[in-house]
Amino acid sequence: MPGGRLTQQERRQIALGLADGLAYAEIARRLDRPTSTVTREVMRNGGPTAYRAEVAHRATEHRAHRRKKPEPRAAHTPPQPHGRDAEAVRAFEEVLTTVLLASGAPLMTSRVLACLYVTDTGSLTAAELAQRLQVSPASVSKAISYLESQGMIGRQRDERRRERYTVDDDIMYQSMMASARSTAQLVETARQGVPVLGADTPAGVRLENMARFLDYVSEAIARAAEQARAVLHSGPSPDGPEPRNPDGPETDGPDAEGPDAPPRA
Repeated sequence: MPGGRLTQQERRQIALGLADGLAYAEIARRLDRPTSTVTREVMRNGGPTAYRAEVAHRATEHRAHRRKKPEPRAAHTPPQPHGRDAEAVRAFEEVLTTVLLASGAPLMTSRVLACLYVTDTGSLTAAELAQRLQVSPASVSKAISYLESQGMIGRQRDERRRERYTVDDDIMYQSMMASARSTAQLVETARQGVPVLGADTPAGVRLENMARFLDYVSEAIARAAEQARAVLHSGPSPDGPEPRNPDGPETDGPDAEGPDAPPRA
């Protein structure tokens, strides 16, 4: 059975079949096409009394042309300082965007954030972002609003009174603290539901356990952010990046003993 779109000749045969008063099933049998294909074709193009093969063919081509997506415009990579390879910077920016996207951020939000992070100033105007990413100012504005609501970027005015969007040295700390506060709010809400559902019911126990878990996570995030905040303001190490501790950070964790550690099962 042939597949794909109907040809112009097939549409002419449909028109002739309709003129002869043939049923859709008979027309489809003669074309070796499913009856549903003929039915959709006729109803989409004026119905059995108004169907015209040439008009239907042009309309289908027009619809197909509108559905074709334009080739994506490549992000604009400006000349790079410090002897950087512009193509390597662009490739890394794409990788960073992909990782941010995988973490749950929307596509345009990920692109805007990655673009800010790979600039030395960590600061760009909306117009500069739109030019670098080759997108509309409206797309940038929507992404900026989301990032600001999450505490992931800042906003300031330059000497020309233009608004600039920034990822300064402290923005990651502020973002982590916002995440901790959001988690703490979820803890409070979950605990409000425990007496409503009943502390001894399966639903109540589930909410209480969730609240205990998230309470610990929230406190751990805030504590770790405070302890590590100075790292965000330190210069590059003369010996290169510090090696990662294979056993994890030397901070309190779920297995730690102490007044803040959750009880063991």
